[in-house]
Amino acid sequence: MKINDRLKKIGDLVEANSFCLDVGCDHAFLDIYLVERNENIRAIASDVNEGPLNHARENIKKHHLEDKIECRLGNGLDTYSDDVDTIIISGMGGRSMIGIFKNHLEVLKKVDTIILSPNNYQIDVKKFLCKHYFYLHDEELVKEGKFIYQILVFKKGKKKYSKKEYFFGPVLLEKKGKLFMEYYQRELVSREILIKMLPKNYRWKKFLTRREIKMIKEEINKK
Repeated sequence: MKINDRLKKIGDLVEANSFCLDVGCDHAFLDIYLVERNENIRAIASDVNEGPLNHARENIKKHHLEDKIECRLGNGLDTYSDDVDTIIISGMGGRSMIGIFKNHLEVLKKVDTIILSPNNYQIDVKKFLCKHYFYLHDEELVKEGKFIYQILVFKKGKKKYSKKEYFFGPVLLEKKGKLFMEYYQRELVSREILIKMLPKNYRWKKFLTRREIKMIKEEINKK
């Protein structure tokens, strides 16, 4: 199954023998890739809209994977069942992801692994899940066209992180590399533009933005 780099990277981070709930599965490309890559992986392809789910069913049938991938229509974690151990959500805003978990906090007590690729508010996502007894097991950056996406892998457990670790990601800080530098160079530019555009009375926002600019400059200029 040929899929984009972002989904492939997510798929490669899923452990063998996992039973995954893919929330917002779209056409089930990720789920098909998962079970074709590892015959011991099972998946639930879940979507809130009937249209994409019908496409998912067609694709699953085309690949003869009906016994490995189940399609479920529902909103967020409404489609969760107790045998699921891994939740995957990609391609939506971070605050939408937080809302999905808030609606089913009981699920956070049952699953072992959560793999997310939020389009924004990544720091909020990290803080929320760490508050609910998960830690950042792995982090990756992947470039898709002109965009660079974060992929966050959470495992059950408790760790404390500094502001700097929440901002950059504790695992990304260890890995670094060219994509890290490119990603945070872009983040630096966007904040330098923001600071010029903010009205004078946005003092707190300006303070936070200046602090982030300082953190980024210190990190990318390290030798």
